[in-house]
Amino acid sequence: MSKRSMTPSSGSSLLRTRAAVVTVAMGATALLGAGAAVAAESTQGAIALPSVAAASVQAQAKAQAKAAEQAKVHAEQAKVHAAQVKKAAAKKAVSWIDPVKSYKLSASFGLGGNMWSHKHSGQDFAVPIGTNVMAVHGGTVVKAGGNGAGDGPAYGNAVVIKHSNGTYSQYAHLSRVDVHVGQAVATGQHIALSGNTGNSSGPHLHFEIRTTPNYGSAVNPVNFLRSVGVSV
Repeated sequence: MSKRSMTPSSGSSLLRTRAAVVTVAMGATALLGAGAAVAAESTQGAIALPSVAAASVQAQAKAQAKAAEQAKVHAEQAKVHAAQVKKAAAKKAVSWIDPVKSYKLSASFGLGGNMWSHKHSGQDFAVPIGTNVMAVHGGTVVKAGGNGAGDGPAYGNAVVIKHSNGTYSQYAHLSRVDVHVGQAVATGQHIALSGNTGNSSGPHLHFEIRTTPNYGSAVNPVNFLRSVGVSV
């Protein structure tokens, strides 16, 4: 039996075969690597999507919280504004008041006697000399001064105020007058000090409600004040 000897061509064929195997192996490795890379990217994408969604939810929650806070602030502002409007309305609604505080009613309207040439034209509020006398309602001073502000010396120092409803209030026997004709006054504003001037038997405020600024048009002042909600 004779030995076969290897020819150059058979050696080359073997080398080519080995090279092909190596190439295939490298290709497989490359394919595996590419697949791994794609899988990694897919995994990263899967992780990234929930992260974006979570950030969106957080942003939405933050926006809603901010909106709720702003709504709360606006509600508080509206509440304050409503309170201010209510307070202003209540202040504006202050209508009529007593002309003095801490008084005692003395001579009443329509009372007869030798103190008056006719029946008593007003209501007397017994108070010490120097007591604060206030406008019973807002209006304009139409009379002020001595001699009953033009109504006669029996009234002493006096003030007459015209009110928007067409009525007039008169304050007499004053020790001091602190307003002037044409002056606008508010409800409760100081206008004078009580006294004992004119035809007076003792310190008091003589108060009238009139339908005109002049003597002779008086109505019962207590009934009138009670009709507008004043507790006399």
